[in-house]
Amino acid sequence: MSMGAAQPEAQEVASRDSKPRRRQLWPLWILMLILLGIAIYFLRFDLRSYAVLTHFTDPQASGPLLRWETHAVTSEEISIPSANGPVPARLYIPVGVAHPHGMVAVHGIHHLGMDEPRLMSFSRAVAGSGLAVLTPQIDSLADYHVDGASIPIIGESAAWLDQRLGNGPVTVTGISFGGGLSLLATCDPRYGPHVRALVLMGAYDDLARVSRFLATSQEELPDGRTVPYAAHDYGASVFVYAHLDQFFPAGDLAVAHEALRDWLWEHPEKAQPLLEKLSSQSRATMDALLNRRIEEVRPQILSAIQIDEPELEAISPLGHLDNLHVPVYILHGSADNIIPPAESLWLEKDVPREDLRAVLITGAFSHVDPEKHPPVLEELRLVHFVGDVLRAAN
Repeated sequence: MSMGAAQPEAQEVASRDSKPRRRQLWPLWILMLILLGIAIYFLRFDLRSYAVLTHFTDPQASGPLLRWETHAVTSEEISIPSANGPVPARLYIPVGVAHPHGMVAVHGIHHLGMDEPRLMSFSRAVAGSGLAVLTPQIDSLADYHVDGASIPIIGESAAWLDQRLGNGPVTVTGISFGGGLSLLATCDPRYGPHVRALVLMGAYDDLARVSRFLATSQEELPDGRTVPYAAHDYGASVFVYAHLDQFFPAGDLAVAHEALRDWLWEHPEKAQPLLEKLSSQSRATMDALLNRRIEEVRPQILSAIQIDEPELEAISPLGHLDNLHVPVYILHGSADNIIPPAESLWLEKDVPREDLRAVLITGAFSHVDPEKHPPVLEELRLVHFVGDVLRAAN
């Protein structure tokens, strides 16, 4: 046999041998493609999370990745019908998203309510990721009161957004004192079916326990320990403002309300002159509050907490979670000195295990917003947490 005849025969044998090998590699290629698709799916939400957090801290931030992961956003002032009359609200809409899923963002205690700048930055950043975000005005929280009247407003807002978008239940994000109330609204059978997932940011579990912390600077942990932890003096003044009749006689209530409101609204120059209109005892109490001497009013605060314990218990998630049937994500800043991070440890203990999806207590987050320069590992954990929330919301 000549060499010329042998060469084609060898090539034919090699070709026959290579075909089975290629067929054997197909499952491997398919597996690699599946794994790549899963990686892209999970990474996509982390990239969206990075964009949300970046625009939350800096609404003017720009860059190729941010432009790729961010939609333009429009907003409109609306009115939500409720059992107790219309509720003002703002709806943030992502441009170019045909059927967005929805999120209700519930503000905490702040006199600006839905117009609070950090809430607006957060809502616009989340809407930029592709969600329609509704921010209802909760008047009692804007007047520094935590009460049960807020719960139906939160629930009705979720129901309204669900109906408006027609895209299934919506995510509810409760911020600070709005978090505990959002959890109670989600447990209400009238509103729970309209909620896809619940996100708690710096929320409380037991309002009486938080109030004691604000008065004593002692943090109560689920393991039974009580540890020193300096509370923000602002919180004790908020408690007094919400229970004025237990600290001031009837004749001083109007002036005390105006003075303490001005101080909480960061107008001390308006509050100070009003002290001269108070009786001597009321003046001493108000002077202690305005000058951050909380120890002088501590006995009165602790007495008021004890008297009002049934009222505080009624608006606390603790003991009221039997009807909770949605995924829950809990986020808390490790240095939060208004609602201490132990409250999220209590929530982790009290939320039914089958509903709890993630708990993150982190130095990358303060009381209500992300820190600008956290440690890299803390930042990555926060990005992944928010990515999981965005995935659940979609």
